[in-house]
Amino acid sequence: MSSPRPAPAGTGPRVPFLRPSVVRKEAYLQYLAAIDDARWYSNYGPLNTEFERRVRERWFQGRGAVTTVCNATIGLMLAIAESRRPGARYAVMPSFTFAATPLAAMWCGLTPYFVDVRPGDWCPDETQVARLVDELGSELAVVVPYATFGTALDLAPYARLVERGVPVVVDAAPGFGTRHLGRYYGDGFPGTVVFSLHATKAFGIGEGGLVYSADPARIARVRQAANFGFSDAREALGQGLNGKLPELGAAVALATLDDYPAKTATRRRIDGWYRQLFAEHGLLARGFALQQTVGEVPTQFLSAVCPPGRPRAEILGGLAAGGIECRTYFSPACHEQAAFRQAPRQPLPLTEDLAPRILSLPLWEEMTEADVSDVVRELARA
Repeated sequence: MSSPRPAPAGTGPRVPFLRPSVVRKEAYLQYLAAIDDARWYSNYGPLNTEFERRVRERWFQGRGAVTTVCNATIGLMLAIAESRRPGARYAVMPSFTFAATPLAAMWCGLTPYFVDVRPGDWCPDETQVARLVDELGSELAVVVPYATFGTALDLAPYARLVERGVPVVVDAAPGFGTRHLGRYYGDGFPGTVVFSLHATKAFGIGEGGLVYSADPARIARVRQAANFGFSDAREALGQGLNGKLPELGAAVALATLDDYPAKTATRRRIDGWYRQLFAEHGLLARGFALQQTVGEVPTQFLSAVCPPGRPRAEILGGLAAGGIECRTYFSPACHEQAAFRQAPRQPLPLTEDLAPRILSLPLWEEMTEADVSDVVRELARA
């Protein structure tokens, strides 16, 4: 086995965790010129409108509607506010998610109610969700499942909830571009799906988000609320805020659309290298595990768990000593964080086993197979 390559002194990790890859300026200069010509910089301008049109036609086959937002957290807030049952208290969601999910519910005046995840794909436990739907009754405001790390969470049970009158907002922050059974994720869903366009995501534009639903009226209400609740006569008809995506962001987004198939293919190829090398180095046999994703996922980073009984700090320390930068999404889980410790919860045995063992490994588009090999080799030595 070859020795690891040393990191140059003073240059940081040899293999950083993320190196965001937004399209180069040459790809969107034409759109910047269009902004200058139109002098339209925000307020659902022509570039934003064109981006939404292309996404609806290309990603969702012309079904439903989509609206941009300035970021995905605002998108979650607006979608929850639009969907929630009036007077109800609870937003049911997994604890194994990013803090933005419960925070969005709290900004809407709701209390997060945490459920556990399933083994394997780490998505919400639908059995607990179904039980809470029945137990909470009229106190249930909305269900907010998380499509964990971009995997194609099965939306069929949640579509049935929407048909029963139970509001559902899917947090699919890293999942824009995930494909399953020949369709992009979220296509045709009657509730609401929220995607992130943050720079660290596969479809990164710097900052931004998308909200989709098969119900155009639902998106029209989200869009109105993102523009101060204004009617066409600029009269505020309800609670709103400024959640619009600037035209500069739409320019980058339009340029990214053309580049995105190549970006997602690159990320899936790197994910494949990891999975192959995990097996070749015997890590799976030694108790490491990888997330069992569904569909073609534009992987943001490689999610693994450490073997039971192995202190994660030792593994992280060994990786850091070898020049490998890692993270631990999502640890602590939400119910362990100060802002949410008082929130009600179902039993969370899988979350409480998963969170202390989760390991997020580097994945960025310029990574070579040699880089991935270095990461896995250092992990095997740690």
